[in-house]
Amino acid sequence: MAKFELKLPKMGESVAEATVTNWLKNVGDKIEMDEAVLEIATDKVDSEVPSEVAGTLIEILFNTDDVVQVGQTIAIIETEGEGQVEATQSEAVAAPVAIVEKTIEAAKETVSAPQDFSNSDKFFSPLVKNIAKEEGISLQELETIQGSGKDGRVNKEDILNYIKNRGNQPVVVAPSVVAAQKVAPVAQSQTVSSATPVSVNGGDEIVEMDRMRKLISKYMVESIQTSAHVQSFIEVDVTNIVKWREKVKNSFEKREGEKLTFTPIFMEVVAKALKDFPGMNISVDGDFIIKKKNINLGMAAALPNGNLIVPVIKNADQLNLVGMAKAVNDLANRARNGKLKPDDTQGGTYTVTNVGTFGSVFGTPIINQPQVGILALGAIRKVPAVIETPEGDFIGIRQKMFLSHSYDHRVVDGALGGSFVKRVAEYLEAWDINRDV
Repeated sequence: MAKFELKLPKMGESVAEATVTNWLKNVGDKIEMDEAVLEIATDKVDSEVPSEVAGTLIEILFNTDDVVQVGQTIAIIETEGEGQVEATQSEAVAAPVAIVEKTIEAAKETVSAPQDFSNSDKFFSPLVKNIAKEEGISLQELETIQGSGKDGRVNKEDILNYIKNRGNQPVVVAPSVVAAQKVAPVAQSQTVSSATPVSVNGGDEIVEMDRMRKLISKYMVESIQTSAHVQSFIEVDVTNIVKWREKVKNSFEKREGEKLTFTPIFMEVVAKALKDFPGMNISVDGDFIIKKKNINLGMAAALPNGNLIVPVIKNADQLNLVGMAKAVNDLANRARNGKLKPDDTQGGTYTVTNVGTFGSVFGTPIINQPQVGILALGAIRKVPAVIETPEGDFIGIRQKMFLSHSYDHRVVDGALGGSFVKRVAEYLEAWDINRDV
């Protein structure tokens, strides 16, 4: 019999890890090729990991809620094979298994003394917290590390340097942990789960956030703490766009088999404006600005359960309106049906959110990190407006909407942020009502 290592597959360009949410198979179960073995979750997308071989599951290396790195072995499957293959594979497996065993031992130590980093008054990035958990660093110990980032924030280099020096003095750390376990086992067990809120009057319902809502909550707070949010608003006359869409939408749907909504029109215009102002198509990494080569537009979408997800249209500036409409509809449909792949939500360089869907006139959206801008599309309304003509001004009914642009004032000043949203407005107002599609 031969042994096959089931590894966490690569799930996207920037997906480095995933959380095990559910094992679909138990040790001893038979597995068919391409049959799902476990369920995992990345930042926003849930997915299944299939087996590449048929055989019997003989070992599970990670528990539910464990975080696994891409390429790590997550299970061992015993397959039918020749002795030579088994010997060759066993040699290849020996080293990784040793590493896995070491990881499991470290994980056991971490589980025996769980840490809740949310109790700290200091801000620690998810990367820093993950490193701390993996290295068994307690909250108290983490708070003593001197940070070199902004406002004394601990960054990746700070904690890695600390671990390097800490490794030279293991005796100092280990006894304190052991002592804490022996002296206060009861207090330690109390930190395993956070206290459930109690209803004062007995009539309130207390519901724990689901996994995705917890992630959204964490990311929104971190974005506000990271970026200096500032907004610019501009009103746009989209009468020509409304008339044009009304004229072509039926023939478009009959010809392409796709509905033509306003969203692909706006996405096309935003991509065009980003080419004019590449300073908005950037991201921030510490003290460095990363100028993005591709224009990948995130499209915020509400899910049936009320949560939010942001699928990404890759190379949006290279799509014509037909291609944009197909991409928008495809991503929206798969988002509603829970069929998005991890890579569908990765690599965004700028985000658009349509708050007008719910009747909002405008909003102040939160930036999707590490991007530096997000545009909110308000509801299109019929309003009285002054219309200038060679014969004079008069009052008429026009279709108007507000564009709300939130941007990161750390790297985007008002001139750039305001000029960008103005350019979007100019493109929309100059829409050719006789355009072919």
